Amino acid sequence: MADVALKEPALRRSVFEGLPLASRAAAACALEPLPPATRLSVRGRPGVAEAAAGALGFPLPTDVCRAAEAGGRAALWLGPDEWLVIAPEAEAATLPAALETALAGVPHAVVDISHRNVALAVSGPAAAYVLNHGCPLDLSLSAFPVGMATRTILGKVEVVLWRTGPDSFRLECWRTFAEWVVAFLNEARREFD
Repeated sequence: MADVALKEPALRRSVFEGLPLASRAAAACALEPLPPATRLSVRGRPGVAEAAAGALGFPLPTDVCRAAEAGGRAALWLGPDEWLVIAPEAEAATLPAALETALAGVPHAVVDISHRNVALAVSGPAAAYVLNHGCPLDLSLSAFPVGMATRTILGKVEVVLWRTGPDSFRLECWRTFAEWVVAFLNEARREFD
């Protein structure tokens, strides 16, 4: 097969480009695309959480539905043997190999899912209220405190939701559902326009 050389470097466009994120409702609930990131699905049984600390700088969280973070990296507990690791995009070439080295000898799987997911910051005093238009969880601060993370649904789309502050969330969704998620959240926050 012939190599095809590009005359100009390919420009990556954000899936959020051109979507209506700005709104008069932003004072109540703002939507902001988050920068590209390295995302790894880490699976494994006992020993993985502690061994991963050699690559991440902290152990994977073992408390149910909790996140751990340090040094610009985060790990979200998604199940008894599953974590979502989020790191700066610049670590895409090095972090998977570092995790493989740290987890050598421990049964595990590390899969790069960076291309699959995108993320939005959903923030403001009405952020939980807007998200609850399609998320069945109790997102009150007492039931879903800062640092809590889980896989859930928003309307009809699977998402990962992480409360990063009292009035702020990181919402991860599959790239192919991003336009639908933005439309859903815009409809949910219309009452604040």
